[in-house]
Amino acid sequence: MVMEDSRKPYSYKEYVAGLFAGVATVVVGHPFDTVKVKLQKHNTNVQGITYRNGFHCTARILATEGVRGLYIGATPSFVGMAFESSLLFGIYSQTKQSLQCRMQIQGTDSLVPKCSGYSSSLDCALKTIKSDGVTGAFRGGSTTFLRESIGNAVFFSVYEYVRYYMHLQLKSGSSDHNNLVDMGIGILSGGLGGVAFWSTVLPLDVAKTIIQTAPDKSSPTNPFQVLNSIYRMSGLRGCYTGLGPTILRAFPANAAAIVTWEVAMKLLGIKNN
Repeated sequence: MVMEDSRKPYSYKEYVAGLFAGVATVVVGHPFDTVKVKLQKHNTNVQGITYRNGFHCTARILATEGVRGLYIGATPSFVGMAFESSLLFGIYSQTKQSLQCRMQIQGTDSLVPKCSGYSSSLDCALKTIKSDGVTGAFRGGSTTFLRESIGNAVFFSVYEYVRYYMHLQLKSGSSDHNNLVDMGIGILSGGLGGVAFWSTVLPLDVAKTIIQTAPDKSSPTNPFQVLNSIYRMSGLRGCYTGLGPTILRAFPANAAAIVTWEVAMKLLGIKNN
Protein backbone atom coordinates (compact mmCIF):
# COMPACT_ATOMS: atom_id res chain seq x y z
CA MET A 1 0.00 0.00 0.00
CA VAL A 2 2.86 2.41 0.77
CA MET A 3 4.35 1.85 -2.69
CA GLU A 4 1.04 2.46 -4.46
CA ASP A 5 0.45 5.69 -2.50
CA SER A 6 3.93 6.99 -3.31
CA ARG A 7 3.24 6.61 -7.01
CA LYS A 8 0.17 8.88 -7.09
CA PRO A 9 1.90 12.31 -6.85
CA TYR A 10 4.20 11.43 -9.76
CA SER A 11 1.74 9.88 -12.21
CA TYR A 12 1.14 13.08 -14.23
CA LYS A 13 4.89 13.64 -14.59
CA GLU A 14 5.22 10.50 -16.70
CA TYR A 15 2.82 12.04 -19.22
CA VAL A 16 4.76 15.33 -19.18
CA ALA A 17 7.98 13.44 -19.90
CA GLY A 18 6.24 11.69 -22.81
CA LEU A 19 5.14 15.07 -24.20
CA PHE A 20 8.75 16.28 -24.33
CA ALA A 21 9.73 13.03 -26.05
CA GLY A 22 7.11 13.68 -28.75
CA VAL A 23 8.39 17.20 -29.41
CA ALA A 24 11.96 15.89 -29.73
CA THR A 25 10.78 13.24 -32.21
CA VAL A 26 9.21 15.85 -34.52
CA VAL A 27 12.17 18.26 -34.34
CA VAL A 28 14.60 15.54 -35.39
CA GLY A 29 12.43 13.35 -37.57
CA HIS A 30 9.92 15.53 -39.48
CA PRO A 31 12.20 16.35 -42.46
CA PHE A 32 12.83 12.63 -43.00
CA ASP A 33 9.09 11.98 -42.70
CA THR A 34 8.34 14.62 -45.34
CA VAL A 35 10.71 12.92 -47.80
CA LYS A 36 9.25 9.50 -46.96
CA VAL A 37 5.67 10.60 -47.63
CA LYS A 38 6.56 12.27 -50.95
CA LEU A 39 8.38 9.14 -52.08
CA GLN A 40 5.43 6.95 -51.11
CA LYS A 41 2.92 9.18 -52.87
CA HIS A 42 4.83 9.80 -56.10
CA ASN A 43 6.68 6.50 -56.51
CA THR A 44 3.72 4.14 -56.12
CA ASN A 45 1.23 5.78 -58.48
CA VAL A 46 0.32 4.72 -61.97
CA GLN A 47 2.66 7.26 -63.58
CA GLY A 48 5.66 5.44 -62.17
CA ILE A 49 8.74 6.63 -60.32
CA THR A 50 9.14 10.37 -59.95
CA TYR A 51 12.09 10.51 -57.55
CA ARG A 52 15.21 8.40 -58.02
CA ASN A 53 15.83 8.09 -54.28
CA GLY A 54 15.58 9.93 -50.99
CA PHE A 55 18.52 12.21 -51.77
CA HIS A 56 16.98 13.24 -55.09
CA CYS A 57 13.67 13.97 -53.36
CA THR A 58 15.39 16.03 -50.64
CA ALA A 59 17.35 18.01 -53.23
CA ARG A 60 14.17 18.84 -55.17
CA ILE A 61 12.40 20.00 -52.00
CA LEU A 62 15.33 22.21 -50.99
CA ALA A 63 15.65 23.63 -54.52
CA THR A 64 11.96 24.51 -54.87
CA GLU A 65 10.82 25.21 -51.31
CA GLY A 66 13.93 25.59 -49.19
CA VAL A 67 14.41 24.17 -45.70
CA ARG A 68 10.87 25.23 -44.82
CA GLY A 69 9.61 22.66 -47.31
CA LEU A 70 11.01 19.87 -45.16
CA TYR A 71 8.84 21.06 -42.26
CA ILE A 72 5.53 21.34 -44.15
CA GLY A 73 2.79 20.06 -41.86
CA ALA A 74 4.99 20.24 -38.78
CA THR A 75 2.42 22.09 -36.66
CA PRO A 76 -0.12 19.26 -36.49
CA SER A 77 2.77 16.84 -36.08
CA PHE A 78 3.98 18.74 -33.00
CA VAL A 79 0.50 18.75 -31.49
CA GLY A 80 -0.36 15.19 -32.49
CA MET A 81 2.99 13.64 -31.59
CA ALA A 82 3.16 15.46 -28.27
CA PHE A 83 -0.31 14.17 -27.35
CA GLU A 84 0.37 10.66 -28.66
CA SER A 85 3.76 10.34 -26.96
CA SER A 86 2.38 11.72 -23.73
CA LEU A 87 -0.25 8.98 -23.67
CA LEU A 88 2.08 6.31 -25.02
CA PHE A 89 4.94 6.83 -22.59
CA GLY A 90 2.66 7.68 -19.68
CA ILE A 91 0.59 4.51 -20.04
CA TYR A 92 3.73 2.48 -20.75
CA SER A 93 5.43 3.75 -17.58
CA GLN A 94 2.43 3.16 -15.35
CA THR A 95 1.72 -0.26 -16.83
CA LYS A 96 5.35 -1.22 -16.32
CA GLN A 97 5.25 -0.03 -12.70
CA SER A 98 2.01 -1.93 -12.12
CA LEU A 99 3.51 -5.13 -13.51
CA GLN A 100 6.63 -4.69 -11.35
CA CYS A 101 4.44 -4.33 -8.18
CA ARG A 102 2.68 -7.57 -9.10
CA MET A 103 6.03 -9.30 -9.62
CA GLN A 104 7.24 -8.12 -6.21
CA ILE A 105 4.11 -9.41 -4.54
CA GLN A 106 4.51 -12.79 -6.27
CA GLY A 107 8.25 -13.18 -5.91
CA THR A 108 8.62 -4.84 -19.05
CA ASP A 109 7.91 21.98 -58.37
CA SER A 110 6.83 20.59 -60.40
CA LEU A 111 7.80 17.51 -58.77
CA VAL A 112 6.96 18.89 -55.36
CA PRO A 113 3.60 20.66 -55.30
CA LYS A 114 3.32 23.31 -52.60
CA CYS A 115 1.13 21.64 -49.99
CA SER A 116 -1.56 20.85 -52.57
CA GLY A 117 -2.95 24.38 -52.46
CA TYR A 118 -3.37 24.49 -48.69
CA SER A 119 -2.22 27.68 -46.98
CA SER A 120 -2.00 26.09 -43.53
CA SER A 121 -2.80 22.95 -41.57
CA LEU A 122 -6.13 24.45 -40.52
CA ASP A 123 -6.93 25.29 -44.14
CA CYS A 124 -6.09 21.72 -45.13
CA ALA A 125 -8.40 20.31 -42.44
CA LEU A 126 -11.28 22.63 -43.37
CA LYS A 127 -11.01 21.92 -47.10
CA THR A 128 -10.81 18.18 -46.46
CA ILE A 129 -13.96 18.26 -44.34
CA LYS A 130 -15.72 20.48 -46.91
CA SER A 131 -14.94 18.16 -49.82
CA ASP A 132 -15.03 14.74 -48.11
CA GLY A 133 -17.06 15.35 -44.98
CA VAL A 134 -15.93 14.74 -41.42
CA THR A 135 -14.99 11.15 -42.27
CA GLY A 136 -12.45 12.50 -44.76
CA ALA A 137 -10.34 13.82 -41.90
CA PHE A 138 -10.14 10.29 -40.51
CA ARG A 139 -9.40 8.51 -43.78
CA GLY A 140 -6.79 5.82 -43.19
CA GLY A 141 -7.47 5.85 -39.44
CA SER A 142 -7.89 2.10 -39.11
CA THR A 143 -4.64 1.52 -41.03
CA THR A 144 -2.85 4.00 -38.76
CA PHE A 145 -4.24 2.23 -35.69
CA LEU A 146 -3.03 -1.13 -37.02
CA ARG A 147 0.40 0.32 -37.82
CA GLU A 148 0.78 1.91 -34.38
CA SER A 149 -0.44 -1.18 -32.51
CA ILE A 150 1.98 -3.56 -34.20
CA GLY A 151 4.83 -1.04 -34.42
CA ASN A 152 4.77 0.02 -30.78
CA ALA A 153 4.61 -3.57 -29.59
CA VAL A 154 7.80 -4.21 -31.59
CA PHE A 155 9.38 -0.92 -30.49
CA PHE A 156 9.00 -1.43 -26.74
CA SER A 157 9.97 -5.11 -26.98
CA VAL A 158 13.26 -4.23 -28.70
CA TYR A 159 13.82 -1.20 -26.44
CA GLU A 160 13.37 -3.24 -23.26
CA TYR A 161 15.50 -6.15 -24.51
CA VAL A 162 18.44 -3.95 -25.63
CA ARG A 163 18.24 -1.87 -22.45
CA TYR A 164 18.11 -4.98 -20.23
CA TYR A 165 20.99 -6.65 -22.11
CA MET A 166 23.23 -3.58 -21.93
CA HIS A 167 22.56 -3.03 -18.21
CA LEU A 168 23.30 -6.71 -17.65
CA GLN A 169 26.66 -6.33 -19.40
CA LEU A 170 27.48 -3.25 -17.31
CA LYS A 171 26.69 -5.08 -14.08
CA SER A 172 29.01 -7.92 -15.03
CA GLY A 173 31.81 -5.44 -15.86
CA SER A 174 33.73 -3.07 -13.64
CA SER A 175 32.87 0.17 -15.48
CA ASP A 176 31.26 3.04 -13.57
CA HIS A 177 27.59 3.65 -14.26
CA ASN A 178 27.03 7.37 -14.90
CA ASN A 179 24.67 9.67 -16.77
CA LEU A 180 26.65 9.49 -20.01
CA VAL A 181 26.42 5.71 -19.95
CA ASP A 182 22.65 5.93 -19.40
CA MET A 183 22.38 8.35 -22.33
CA GLY A 184 24.36 5.99 -24.55
CA ILE A 185 22.08 3.11 -23.62
CA GLY A 186 19.05 5.30 -24.36
CA ILE A 187 20.41 6.28 -27.77
CA LEU A 188 21.12 2.69 -28.78
CA SER A 189 17.97 1.09 -27.34
CA GLY A 190 15.68 3.86 -28.62
CA GLY A 191 17.34 3.98 -32.04
CA LEU A 192 17.22 0.22 -32.58
CA GLY A 193 13.64 0.14 -31.34
CA GLY A 194 12.72 2.77 -33.93
CA VAL A 195 14.45 0.88 -36.74
CA ALA A 196 12.60 -2.31 -35.71
CA PHE A 197 9.30 -0.39 -35.61
CA TRP A 198 9.54 0.94 -39.14
CA SER A 199 11.14 -2.17 -40.65
CA THR A 200 8.08 -4.08 -39.46
CA VAL A 201 5.24 -1.72 -40.40
CA LEU A 202 6.51 0.32 -43.38
CA PRO A 203 4.22 -1.48 -45.88
CA LEU A 204 1.21 -0.45 -43.75
CA ASP A 205 2.54 3.12 -43.77
CA VAL A 206 2.79 3.06 -47.56
CA ALA A 207 -0.82 1.85 -47.75
CA LYS A 208 -1.89 4.58 -45.30
CA THR A 209 -0.31 7.29 -47.48
CA ILE A 210 -2.05 5.99 -50.61
CA ILE A 211 -5.42 5.76 -48.84
CA GLN A 212 -5.16 9.26 -47.35
CA THR A 213 -4.06 10.95 -50.59
CA ALA A 214 -6.34 9.11 -53.04
CA PRO A 215 -8.33 11.72 -55.03
CA ASP A 216 -11.22 9.32 -55.64
CA LYS A 217 -13.56 8.81 -52.67
CA SER A 218 -14.41 5.32 -53.95
CA SER A 219 -10.76 4.22 -53.77
CA PRO A 220 -10.19 1.14 -51.59
CA THR A 221 -9.50 1.77 -47.90
CA ASN A 222 -8.51 -1.79 -47.02
CA PRO A 223 -4.69 -1.60 -46.49
CA PHE A 224 -4.14 -5.19 -47.60
CA GLN A 225 -6.09 -4.60 -50.81
CA VAL A 226 -3.99 -1.47 -51.45
CA LEU A 227 -0.75 -3.33 -50.75
CA ASN A 228 -1.81 -6.13 -53.09
CA SER A 229 -2.30 -3.56 -55.85
CA ILE A 230 1.09 -1.96 -55.14
CA TYR A 231 2.78 -5.38 -55.09
CA ARG A 232 1.31 -6.30 -58.49
CA MET A 233 2.50 -3.00 -59.97
CA SER A 234 5.90 -2.52 -58.27
CA GLY A 235 6.72 -5.73 -56.45
CA LEU A 236 8.03 -5.97 -52.89
CA ARG A 237 10.15 -2.86 -53.48
CA GLY A 238 6.98 -0.82 -53.98
CA CYS A 239 5.64 -1.95 -50.59
CA TYR A 240 8.83 -0.61 -48.99
CA THR A 241 8.91 2.74 -50.83
CA GLY A 242 10.68 5.33 -48.69
CA LEU A 243 12.69 2.74 -46.73
CA GLY A 244 15.92 4.76 -46.95
CA PRO A 245 14.73 8.05 -45.40
CA THR A 246 12.48 6.12 -43.02
CA ILE A 247 15.37 4.16 -41.51
CA LEU A 248 17.58 7.28 -41.53
CA ARG A 249 14.83 9.04 -39.59
CA ALA A 250 13.97 6.13 -37.31
CA PHE A 251 17.25 5.87 -35.42
CA PRO A 252 17.94 9.53 -34.52
CA ALA A 253 14.27 10.47 -34.00
CA ASN A 254 13.52 7.58 -31.65
CA ALA A 255 16.89 7.88 -29.91
CA ALA A 256 16.07 11.55 -29.26
CA ALA A 257 12.61 10.60 -28.00
CA ILE A 258 13.91 7.99 -25.56
CA VAL A 259 16.80 10.11 -24.27
CA THR A 260 14.50 13.13 -23.82
CA TRP A 261 11.92 10.96 -22.05
CA GLU A 262 14.47 9.34 -19.74
CA VAL A 263 16.12 12.69 -18.90
CA ALA A 264 12.71 14.28 -18.26
CA MET A 265 11.77 11.36 -16.01
CA LYS A 266 14.93 11.92 -13.96
CA LEU A 267 14.40 15.67 -13.74
CA LEU A 268 10.82 15.08 -12.60
CA GLY A 269 12.02 12.65 -9.94
CA ILE A 270 10.68 9.45 -11.50
CA LYS A 271 12.85 6.33 -11.50
CA ASN A 272 12.78 4.26 -14.73
CA ASN A 273 13.63 0.72 -13.62
